[in-house]
Amino acid sequence: MMPRLIQPNWPAPSNVKALSTTREGGVSHVPYAGLNLGLHVQDDSQVVWQNRQLLIIAANLPQQPYWLNQTHSTTVVSLVGQSHHAEQLTAADASVTHMTGQVCLVMTADCLPLLICDKAGSQVAAIHAGWRGLLDGIIENTLAKLTAPPDDLLVWLGPAISQAHFQVGSEVRDAFIAHDPQASCAFIADGDKWLADLYVLARQRLQALTVKAADVYGGDHCTYREIDLFYSYRRDHQTGRQASLIYLEIQ
Repeated sequence: MMPRLIQPNWPAPSNVKALSTTREGGVSHVPYAGLNLGLHVQDDSQVVWQNRQLLIIAANLPQQPYWLNQTHSTTVVSLVGQSHHAEQLTAADASVTHMTGQVCLVMTADCLPLLICDKAGSQVAAIHAGWRGLLDGIIENTLAKLTAPPDDLLVWLGPAISQAHFQVGSEVRDAFIAHDPQASCAFIADGDKWLADLYVLARQRLQALTVKAADVYGGDHCTYREIDLFYSYRRDHQTGRQASLIYLEIQ
């Protein structure tokens, strides 16, 4: 079965190509069953590379994506024609590029992927944002790498865990509110814990950077709840990774 891919519903320029994968398709076995793209989750590496090749074919990618060693950091790498070396991954949680054919990609299994382009279709970015990255400024650091002003950007929020299933401690809520008191509306009390809304927290950060609310799309999936469609670390612990990617088409 070929991979099932999700196309963002956003008004990106025609030369901007973006998608998120699901776990459907692929050749991994239980507990990674499907299109696991993560080499770091104890799946068979040969099988993972088969899945990655299936993605390239199914999505008709211009080249191997630039895979990152994601560490919940705020590090952003600018891609200017780099080739991919599996053994020498760059430690970063976002990538940006203005080069055609250079595929920016992040992997997730509950964290929030953000795909970004400017309205002229001249630059793109992909962000991996868990609560730590959101708190520490991964979105801010990524937009600082782009030359387009924030109000000239389009953003798509890819599949992430929904608020109903994302429980965090009070220290997480307190840290967000210390940064911005309005973050309190992204948390709902759940006993002595809190349920956090990654989508709302991301939208708040984007709007604080003057990205127009009307230019932010997506945010309508839940990796935890949609069992057959997505990997979820919170739900399954030992699990695979889906990917969200974006690139400028070679004309």
